[in-house]
Amino acid sequence: MRTSTVLLMVVVLVTALASSGFAGEVRKTLPGELTLEQAQAVLKAAQAKAKAINVPMDIAIVDSGGNLKAFYRMDDAFIGSIDISIKKAVTSRYFNMPTRTLGELSQVGKPLYGIEVSNSGLIIFAGGLPLVDKNNAIVGAIGVSGGSVDEDESVAKEGAAVLLK
Repeated sequence: MRTSTVLLMVVVLVTALASSGFAGEVRKTLPGELTLEQAQAVLKAAQAKAKAINVPMDIAIVDSGGNLKAFYRMDDAFIGSIDISIKKAVTSRYFNMPTRTLGELSQVGKPLYGIEVSNSGLIIFAGGLPLVDKNNAIVGAIGVSGGSVDEDESVAKEGAAVLLK
């Protein structure tokens, strides 16, 4: 093909796409999606709880698709807990349940035994919780790591409670 023909085809394609019937600016965030403001509020509450119990934590927030939305690593938090906190949040969102519950269902002889090796690796101990909004819709998840599993879960609960207020 000649260069002028290719150039003409590109111009026609761009013009067609530009005038494809959109009445204005396309909204890229779906209604009801976890906002950055909400994610930051969850982080702030979780961080306050971690400070109150004096445990440095890594705190991850994912959106409804399991994508990282916000993250906070407190001073002196374990480097290895970065990945764990993110995977706890993703695991909780992928299965719409607390990671503690998934862990209980994943023990030897239980129906989900071995699930932790799926999805490029899951975390199946406490510290990951779904984030549920005022409309009772799961909009994301929080994952916390750095303390005992009970401490992680208590920090996650404090953060998750923000969206219900």
